[in-house]
Amino acid sequence: MTVTAETTKVNLNKFEKLKAEKDGLAVKEEIAKFAHLGWEAMDATDRDHRLKWVGVFFRPVTPGKFMMRMRIPNGILNSNQMRVLASVVQRYGDDGSADITTRQNIQLRGIRIEDLPDIFNRFHAVGLTSVQSGMDNVRNITGDPVAGLDADELYDTREVVQQIQDMLTNKGQGNPEFTNLPRKFNIAIAGGRDNSVHAEINDLAFVPAFKEGSGELGVGSGEEAIFGFNILVGGFFSAKRCEAAIPLNAWVSPEEVVAVCRAVLEVYRDNGLRANRLKSRLMWLLDEWGVDKFRSEVEQRLGKSLLPATPKDEIDWEKRDHVGVYKQKQSGLNYVGLHIPVGRLYAQDMFEIASLAEVYGNGEIRLTVEQNVIIPNIPDSRLATFLTESLLQRFSINPHVLTRSLVSCTGAQFCNFALIETKNRALEMVKALESELTLTQPVRIHWTGCPNSCGQPQVADIGLMGTKARKNGKAVEGVDIYMGGKVGKDAHLGECVQKGIPCEDLQPVLRDLLIQHFGAKPI
Repeated sequence: MTVTAETTKVNLNKFEKLKAEKDGLAVKEEIAKFAHLGWEAMDATDRDHRLKWVGVFFRPVTPGKFMMRMRIPNGILNSNQMRVLASVVQRYGDDGSADITTRQNIQLRGIRIEDLPDIFNRFHAVGLTSVQSGMDNVRNITGDPVAGLDADELYDTREVVQQIQDMLTNKGQGNPEFTNLPRKFNIAIAGGRDNSVHAEINDLAFVPAFKEGSGELGVGSGEEAIFGFNILVGGFFSAKRCEAAIPLNAWVSPEEVVAVCRAVLEVYRDNGLRANRLKSRLMWLLDEWGVDKFRSEVEQRLGKSLLPATPKDEIDWEKRDHVGVYKQKQSGLNYVGLHIPVGRLYAQDMFEIASLAEVYGNGEIRLTVEQNVIIPNIPDSRLATFLTESLLQRFSINPHVLTRSLVSCTGAQFCNFALIETKNRALEMVKALESELTLTQPVRIHWTGCPNSCGQPQVADIGLMGTKARKNGKAVEGVDIYMGGKVGKDAHLGECVQKGIPCEDLQPVLRDLLIQHFGAKPI
């Protein structure tokens, strides 16, 4: 079913109107026309909004230089795919770059509209897609970054994440069934014990949980425990509201995950609130209906009842960042996590990463929600040589504890929503703090340029949200400070503790917070 103006029966806001006029996915067939017209001659609604259905984003702060958001399910790609991405940004010289995102994804910058047909052909040749990566679609599906590598993992998320991607996007070709959700939607599958996907901030998340017994004998029968997932729903960040996901009180086997994703999305698509975009995420429907009714509707779509959730999930480790050298469960192999400062890559970096993955591993490359890169499958016999590669001087396996956990959104350099510059400022401030302080523990500092919270400050030890502050009677770039975000076991969101700190006055404030709360010592 595709939702239309007739089926929604609400007072349509401008976004619902543009979707009712023409499904966003329709622009897929018009790319050649757009390339011929040029961006200035395009219909403004197609340019500014509908192109997002194929992952292409007009940026008013860099007119004519578009952003392209990929779909990299579970954050896994190969060296051939990385080279294609590198070649795309390379053609734009200083305008070309790529960012690893907090959803294990990659965004390309500097894209010209006239190049889109060639770029899409290049993507198709190596199995890449950017379809349905923006606007009211399911965003990149996150899974455990060391799935299939970690000896302690509970479930290898790779296959089920790819199955969900294929279901949602018709194997990358585009699927009109899911191109008109009330709002964007995030899905995460946790496979380990440390909640590496930040399950609690997703609209739909699957968390490892064992159910004791099965069949007629039931719980307490002494039968071997069965692996599956407890389901969380409704987590999201927005300018209007931020909420952690809540239990659906449902447990599913791995084989049921894809069907449950479909059922949840169908219920949300057909019943989600559409009148006010600030109140259109899944949690608002849960508020209106209650969890019990929502679950009942999902069960109706599935055609069967869901088993109740188990009392305890298996998230019982503190979160790992995977930076450094680690043994794989495969004998004689290692994965190495490279720290990519605030996730920013340039073409030469990407070519070099692809080369290292091929020379030392099997060509596989993985991305993390901390905006870093993992190169797996490096044999013991080649590890010492790998660690001498010059790229590791720039992308360290042992960065300073503040640099190590630094995360940042795009910021005002490229994003028109951002109220402040983030990436460059974040790096400069961390370096300054490192020159003043010694720390014995990592401190997760997250920067985000606006209340949309792409940098996820609410899950950080110290979160910094861009705002406009006042100093000497003038408006200046500033931040609101969040603290107390917890990831891993017992995850919860942080809270705002200070408002309107001018960025130029921020360094001593952060210095004091690090000393008072995180054991930092002045040098």
